[in-house]
Amino acid sequence: MPEMIVGKSATKYDAFAKVIGEAQYIQDLTQPRMLWGKILRSSLPHARILNIDTSKAEKLLGVKAVLTAKDLPGRRIGFGNDNEVLKRNKVRCVGDEIAAVAAVDEATAIEAMSLIKVEFEPLTAVFDPELAMAENCNVLVHESRGSNLSLEYHFETDEAALAASLDQAAVVLEDRFTLPFVTSSAMATHGCMALYRNGELTIWTPTQVPFLYQHELMMATGIPGNRIRVIQPTIGGGFGAKLDMYPYEAACVHLSMVTGLPVKIVFTREEEFQASRPRQPMIIDLVTAADRDGHLLARKAKVICDNGAYNSWGSTTPFVGMQTISSLYRVPNVRYDAQIVYTNNPYSGAMRGYGNPQHTFAVESHMDMLAAKLGMDPLTVRLINANQSGDVTPQKMKITSCAFSETLREAGKELGSLPSEPGKLRGKGIAGLLHVGGGARVYRSDGCGAVVKLDDMGRAVLLTGATDMGQGSDTILTQIVAEVLGLEIKDVKVINNDTNLTPWDVGSHASRTTFIAGNAAKIAAEKVRSQLITAAAQILNANPDQLLLRNKRIMVEDAPERFVDIGKIVRSLHFKQDGKLLVGEAFYDPPTEMQDNQFLGNVSAAYAFGAHGVEVEVDRATGVVKVLKVAAAHDVGKAINPLAIQGQIEGGCAMGLGYALSEEMKLREGRVINANFLDYRLLTAVDIPEIEGIIVESDEQEGPFGAKGIGEACCIPTGAAVANAVYAATGVRIKELPITPAKVLEGLNKMRSTFDT
Repeated sequence: MPEMIVGKSATKYDAFAKVIGEAQYIQDLTQPRMLWGKILRSSLPHARILNIDTSKAEKLLGVKAVLTAKDLPGRRIGFGNDNEVLKRNKVRCVGDEIAAVAAVDEATAIEAMSLIKVEFEPLTAVFDPELAMAENCNVLVHESRGSNLSLEYHFETDEAALAASLDQAAVVLEDRFTLPFVTSSAMATHGCMALYRNGELTIWTPTQVPFLYQHELMMATGIPGNRIRVIQPTIGGGFGAKLDMYPYEAACVHLSMVTGLPVKIVFTREEEFQASRPRQPMIIDLVTAADRDGHLLARKAKVICDNGAYNSWGSTTPFVGMQTISSLYRVPNVRYDAQIVYTNNPYSGAMRGYGNPQHTFAVESHMDMLAAKLGMDPLTVRLINANQSGDVTPQKMKITSCAFSETLREAGKELGSLPSEPGKLRGKGIAGLLHVGGGARVYRSDGCGAVVKLDDMGRAVLLTGATDMGQGSDTILTQIVAEVLGLEIKDVKVINNDTNLTPWDVGSHASRTTFIAGNAAKIAAEKVRSQLITAAAQILNANPDQLLLRNKRIMVEDAPERFVDIGKIVRSLHFKQDGKLLVGEAFYDPPTEMQDNQFLGNVSAAYAFGAHGVEVEVDRATGVVKVLKVAAAHDVGKAINPLAIQGQIEGGCAMGLGYALSEEMKLREGRVINANFLDYRLLTAVDIPEIEGIIVESDEQEGPFGAKGIGEACCIPTGAAVANAVYAATGVRIKELPITPAKVLEGLNKMRSTFDT
């Protein structure tokens, strides 16, 4: 059998360009006569705008344009259209955009901002979502709404059956879990460069969703969508924060429209903290019920989400969190209620896992607490209730490939068992996860287009709408195309950064790229392969079923000395009067369905499962938690590139450990007061423990070569696993992230006090 490319580790497609510094990020881009743009932001969380005086800024030498809301009448963005590009009458959070400036250089733009005088009438603000929803709250973030409730989500299986299961249960747990603001911390900050000329807009931006972005920009600027070209530079990390279109981008376009020149705006790191979209904070009141043998009977969740000042992607995170409550483990009776609440805090967006890390923290903490109450082993309780292939969950999600039980066993057995040092306590914890792994139909289409072109030198070019934001999807797609066409990886080139060239794709999110873009690329390549086989069969005088493609050749399987080079076949088809191009095109849209208004429906073509086992050491005197090892087992369907999966696992675990132990955006009256990497406490390389990535394959029939998505799953269960390990070590149950030394020490002191009493 010929050697496979799929299933073997491969170096990242863009590794060399990044290592030697050739990769071009938005910060590197420039255009002739380019202007620098800056945004004047509110320093107040809630205030009336009484007057904006831009006269001094307009007169400053080098300033080419100053815009306020009067120059952009009616221009809005966001879910529910509740966010003005530039604020006219009111600001609702610190960082709100008030004015936009374009100048010949960055220093002049900064100086111009300082010359704009804004007269405010400060208003009382609300920063607590529970207070914002209280009957006696007299603060309305959006007066026109009549309350601070933005959205509600509700799902219930059967009210009577749920009540009966709670009555009959041997154990019923009820606890509150609290999750904080955290930010994506991408190394490259947000930015864009816009050029509007002759009615055509070209915008360079590190968006994760270029075609959705194209539509949103059309709505925010009034420029017809067929006159908007989106070019993506190298993306220095996204993690979901670059799904959104931001007000500054629409303002940047308007600055270019006014000046007729290219304009670039790039965030400072402080702006990145204050004005990009963080992970949504949540308060989760969870009820879990089980029988005496550990079988889950019911689960109820009431969730309050701090929406911040406006609707963004964060306002829809319960769509995923609900699936964790209803479908992580076999649980027959479920109720889920979530409220998305306006406050004067920063407004939240998408972040890796999309509401799932918050909900999984609650569910998996309860699984351990349930085991303790029943006197059972935490792993045993999970295995009793683990999802299995063929299951249909309460939300009608259809589980196809599923190696959940195997991942639980693998994560559990790979932890060490070293003795504790004096003054230290050691413990182990485990947590599982469920996440979409075959796309997520939240739009009418969840599809991706692909075009594969083979040239006369035997090189393939893949045009795909799929965005690589650093996760390595380009590498996966080159492996798939090379495998189908019998080429080497280096013979496949990817073009995926220009909406004028590439076919449509809904974007890089929901762990969908390998599954959906991979299927599209595979189908397109197979169409080219079919043409090659037909032509080669005539040249070799062989049956098409006897032919193999490998090493840039087509050969007869039983007589490998009979072969023809792929390039020669292409030339034989090209170089004649009725010649033809070897091109294959495909659009793959998975066999899924939109969930209905009761949140029922199989939203993904496959589901990712996994488990993280963690061993920690806790200092009795200080409460400091040190993670010694993480064993992360993931059901990936098929590992197309094992090295890439290991990278995803390590990066995801690092993100999950930061969420568990140290990361939190600290707010004071809506302002981020630790808006830098010194104070934010992002984990660094020296803080990361040994991470053992365990790849489990379950062969997903719908996935390309059996693969399914893995990108988000790697960060989801880590927080819960750490909390469970800390409890195992100390007996202290932490229900609020991050698990700081102060919280651990407080718990230890309470235990000592109780013991002494």
